[in-house]
Amino acid sequence: MTRALPLAVATALGCAAGTRPTMPYAHHASVNGLHMYYEDRGAGRPLVLLHGGGSTAQTSFGAIIPSLARTHRVIAPEQQAHGHTGDIDRPASFEQLADDTAALLAELGLDDVDVAGFSSGGVVALQLAIRHPRLVRRLIVCSSFFARAGLPAALWDGMPHATMKEMPPALRDALLAAAPAAPEKMFARQVSLMMGFHDLPEAALHGIRAKTLIVVGDADIMPVEHAAQLARLVPGAQLAVMPGSGHGTYLGSAESAVPGSPLPALTVSMFESFLAGANDGGAR
Repeated sequence: MTRALPLAVATALGCAAGTRPTMPYAHHASVNGLHMYYEDRGAGRPLVLLHGGGSTAQTSFGAIIPSLARTHRVIAPEQQAHGHTGDIDRPASFEQLADDTAALLAELGLDDVDVAGFSSGGVVALQLAIRHPRLVRRLIVCSSFFARAGLPAALWDGMPHATMKEMPPALRDALLAAAPAAPEKMFARQVSLMMGFHDLPEAALHGIRAKTLIVVGDADIMPVEHAAQLARLVPGAQLAVMPGSGHGTYLGSAESAVPGSPLPALTVSMFESFLAGANDGGAR
């Protein structure tokens, strides 16, 4: 198994849940039977950030949230069996996670938001745009996939046997800190989530009407061509390939951040430009 595969497995898999952070921007909401944790900071047009698998709001986006919160109301939920959101006796699917996100937005009284999803959070973002199109104004899909072919075959082969030992230390530490009593259970739930993934129908992707930006690193887990194919399937989508970037390096994600890298700041600038409609003649 290559060195990259444990990172890919951990990125696709889940973190855990249980504790109540005390940060002033930390909140919980009752959503579809979940006690869902979410972070809410800043002011301006709402921007919803959907973390990757094996991660939390902070491990995926902590490096860029402070900058984004200067101009946006940033809402970063943690999904079922991830981070500080507990698991419940219910199968997890990407469709369900999208519906949970929609229910959270309804709870917050929001019905016109921008959305950015990283890795498996990008699948949730795509499902949100497909299943709840009126909620999503602009969509950013970061280092994600829409078909099984977008991830290495060895990942899918190894998924049933994945263990916490394969997780990058930063993600494993976040899992243990969030749910010290039940990390293995939460990890198993995320294995089940990924094993249940099925290709998104091309017709559904063709039906997305939100202005869309697809972002991928030039040394990402998924091939650049997979991201380019997604950009061709979503009408009018833009494609950005980040140079010198692995999976999430350009976001400063905990598992692949490079100290001193200028890429996260460039990513924030790119996000801001796209969300403002600078490259398409104006907002939708």
